[in-house]
Amino acid sequence: MIRDITLGQYYAGESVIHRLDPRIKIIGTILFIAELFIVHDFIGFAFCGAALAIIVGVSKVPPAFILRGLKPILLIIIFTFCLNIFMVDGRVIWQWGFLKITVEGLYTAAFMGLRLVLLIIGSSLLTLTTKPISLTDAIERLLRPLNRIGVPTHEIAMMMSIALRFIPTLLEETDKIMKAQQARGADFESGNILSRAKSLIPILVPLFVSAFRIAQDLAMAMEARCYRGGKGRTRMHEMKFAGRDVAAMITLGVFLVVIILERIYL
Repeated sequence: MIRDITLGQYYAGESVIHRLDPRIKIIGTILFIAELFIVHDFIGFAFCGAALAIIVGVSKVPPAFILRGLKPILLIIIFTFCLNIFMVDGRVIWQWGFLKITVEGLYTAAFMGLRLVLLIIGSSLLTLTTKPISLTDAIERLLRPLNRIGVPTHEIAMMMSIALRFIPTLLEETDKIMKAQQARGADFESGNILSRAKSLIPILVPLFVSAFRIAQDLAMAMEARCYRGGKGRTRMHEMKFAGRDVAAMITLGVFLVVIILERIYL
């Protein structure tokens, strides 16, 4: 399951989505998340799902690779689904003691579950199609106006990028630690959920030690390269808007209008 987490990973490619300006992709991701919360029925989700399917197809990232990222949060999706089924009042279709399933509960559970799935897939596409260094530059450029009030935008962007970049690294370290402990007789599979959670506690100490070691190595590497923050720093590749970026921005605006109109009139 550790290997199934795709958040923070980059899938190399030369598609139109990969070549879009990272600022457009960040803005598009934020708009898509906002649209998921604007939508109030399954018709709106159909529009969002169709748009997301088109983007996945254009990006040429294998759908199986994207869907694999849902496995680690499957428990959260199931928990959200069950919570809405049993906790929403309405027309009762089944009841046993204090537990009851209502028509409104089923509708809300399906609605919230679908929203969560689309949210995860849409957010994953940002990191899957954008290199970490490009993501850092884009976040810094978008936050640049805050420099006027003393906000260290370069440092904030760098921290966010490093956090995303090292998610796969820490997951790989976790996998190595689990395999090493399994070779010594540790059991992470048997027992109920509580016992499985307890069995993961011994993993945390070596994982934290490994994380601090990686952070120290990164700090030493940055210092050896004379890194002194963003002041006066230049870039090898300056970001510039191309025709495809303008077209993507117009498409994002049109789709936002469509979602708003769908909520108002349908």
